[in-house]
Amino acid sequence: MKFIAIIPARYASTRFPGKPLADMNGKPMIQRVYEQVEKCVDTVYVATDDERIYSAVESFGGNVVMTSQNHKSGTDRCAEAYEKIGNGEDVIINIQGDEPFIAPLQIQSIMQCFSDSSVQIATLVKPFTESDGIDALVNPNSPKVVLGVDNQALYFSRSVIPYVRGCDMQDWLKENTFYKHIGMYAYRADALKQITQLPQSSLEKAESLEQLRWLQNGLKIKAGITTQETIGIDTPDDMQKALEFMKQIANS
Repeated sequence: MKFIAIIPARYASTRFPGKPLADMNGKPMIQRVYEQVEKCVDTVYVATDDERIYSAVESFGGNVVMTSQNHKSGTDRCAEAYEKIGNGEDVIINIQGDEPFIAPLQIQSIMQCFSDSSVQIATLVKPFTESDGIDALVNPNSPKVVLGVDNQALYFSRSVIPYVRGCDMQDWLKENTFYKHIGMYAYRADALKQITQLPQSSLEKAESLEQLRWLQNGLKIKAGITTQETIGIDTPDDMQKALEFMKQIANS
């Protein structure tokens, strides 16, 4: 089975403009992401709508493709990129461009989902731990997911799901396993084409989570489970935390 990893990267982030090019100890963040991905996927591309990002990727020797500025999601950008540079790969992996610490084992977990020929779309989840604390659980910027017995995603929400009835919220992490959604997806080529042709759904609009469009239209999403933490970077403050984390790794 052939895989291709595509990293959507746009310049015009509302909370952190120019984020893919933000310096991380001498390398732009997009390069940090790219280098992690190429450890386990043979074919890697950055898909961007900005000449500055395009030039930066070229300068460190990465593969890059220019895409439209009109895409509303990373999935749409991946679809256009695959149309342009795909070479018959069976599965397209959509890697978030703001996850510089994404681990090869996490990417392999999502790839392994496709050993089941019935899987059309896969994503990655991580159990919350008691040490994460209740504030992390209730954070709406950290989507949650409920899984079925076969690790099929039943629903994603910015709210805490499930609700643990008859239990103080401070004890919820002791009483139930909650899963955090890590926003990495993989799709078989025909599934990617199908989902980008679907109109926005009511649940997607309500929660601002594109994967709800797929569920609402009857598609299934398989979840790979990881216990490794990642650090997504949405704001300049997040970047400072990430740089501190890099220091800790270097000194350990």
